Amino acid sequence: MGESCGRWLSAGAATALLLVSAPAGALAPPAAAAGCTAGTPVDFNGDGTRDIAIADPEATVAGHAEAGLVRIAYGGGKGVAEISQDAAGMPGDAETGDRYGHALAVLDENKDGCSDLAVGVPYESLGEEAEAGMVQVIYGAPGGLGTGPAVRELFQGAGKGDIATSAAEARDWFGYALAAGATTSGDPYLVIGVPGEDLDSTQDAGTVHYLRGSVNVSIHEESPGVAGVAETDDRFGTAVAASPEHIAVGGPGEAIEDRTFSGAAWVLGHRLSADGIPVPLADFDQTSGISGSAETGDQFGSALALVPYRPSGAASATHSLLAVGAPGEDSTTGTDTGRAVVLDVTASGTAKQTADISQTEAGVTGVGEDGDYFGRQLAAVNTAPGSVGTASTVLLAVGVPGEDVEEAVDSGSVQLFPLVGAPGDGDAAVGKGDAGLPGTPGPREYLGTSLWATSSQLYVGIPHGAPADRGVYGLRWPDVLAGTAGTVTAWKPGEGGLPAGGRAFGAVVR
Repeated sequence: MGESCGRWLSAGAATALLLVSAPAGALAPPAAAAGCTAGTPVDFNGDGTRDIAIADPEATVAGHAEAGLVRIAYGGGKGVAEISQDAAGMPGDAETGDRYGHALAVLDENKDGCSDLAVGVPYESLGEEAEAGMVQVIYGAPGGLGTGPAVRELFQGAGKGDIATSAAEARDWFGYALAAGATTSGDPYLVIGVPGEDLDSTQDAGTVHYLRGSVNVSIHEESPGVAGVAETDDRFGTAVAASPEHIAVGGPGEAIEDRTFSGAAWVLGHRLSADGIPVPLADFDQTSGISGSAETGDQFGSALALVPYRPSGAASATHSLLAVGAPGEDSTTGTDTGRAVVLDVTASGTAKQTADISQTEAGVTGVGEDGDYFGRQLAAVNTAPGSVGTASTVLLAVGVPGEDVEEAVDSGSVQLFPLVGAPGDGDAAVGKGDAGLPGTPGPREYLGTSLWATSSQLYVGIPHGAPADRGVYGLRWPDVLAGTAGTVTAWKPGEGGLPAGGRAFGAVVR
């Protein structure tokens, strides 16, 4: 990973910046930048206005197909930036198939009030190890991402802690999934999924790395207290999610007896166990604690969403609501129709299922059909985390990328559900032409593969389909839930300072 030449477009100016890589796997965050104002969840320049990171992991960079890049649009009209491994001074080189930006997460690692961006590059080759993977943490500063502390690179076999003692191997896919945030005590953390990690001779068993302050540990099915046995193709860490109280890990390849790729999910707490890892709290598959039955190819745990939740009678949001997608679930109406289940997890780790969500449930819009893959992507939000959660404040968006809309095969859709109460009470379906999304449904657009949620908006990416419609759209929750076309914020190639073109602009949004 040598240094490359290229251009970094900072906020408001096309300026080449010198970015020096911090030691790989370094535990201590770099010195904080001065002048940032804390309080906005995604605010890379610390001015109090929300910014947005939009990945195009299939973009061609410097002639390298699918090298990938991330575009930043600063709030308040303060310009755009382009992040790739071809930017001046950025560590690494843009290479064919790296898919830079396959995963994104936001945290404030150095607690300076400016948000920092973690970028997953799971198909990065390290030496002779193809697709070993890596993660870059790019620090925010008043001048924008990359104008402050040095970029921090994380990859196996370098730095300190368990990341350093883990060998980078071919097709580990380090950085395939990312989750980040801050604990209830305000400590920033980063969770890195490595679903292709081999454990001894067990191929693709998978692991997760957890970083918080001086903590740098790995977690897998052979870790003390973690339920299960590492097996070939478990792919523990394919999906990760986190809240201030909890961490969730999906292993969609988990075999339940002879039913391969049935899937499972695990919940851990941020406090450390006596063994020095996030304390294991609960585990789920479709034979234990979950309604239904475990079947081959269900892929339970392919997608996760986790939000803080204050139940009635509680003084604060000590619980988390966990949604788990099983897009390969068969139903009475079709094959691979999909489902999602919701679990209420307490601070101590007790958990119970509270909802089973699919298009076969009473009152839910639509009918489950072959290849809908309901639950392939999930996004959840608590719009009022300090208050007792209600059906109008704790919400779940479910991607249904294989949904056929009239004659448009695999056009895709998004369905909205309350996370409290019956799923059919107030659910809403959104496709192209609904709630302000532009255009008309077309074939193989796979709407619902890119979702993110904040307290004010649902972000829907349209990375495929008609070029004129491609982009990211911020929909106001009241408009989405009411099914009305309200005010929509759009980020599209060729508009608002964003360059035209791209292969999958909007595939990942934060």
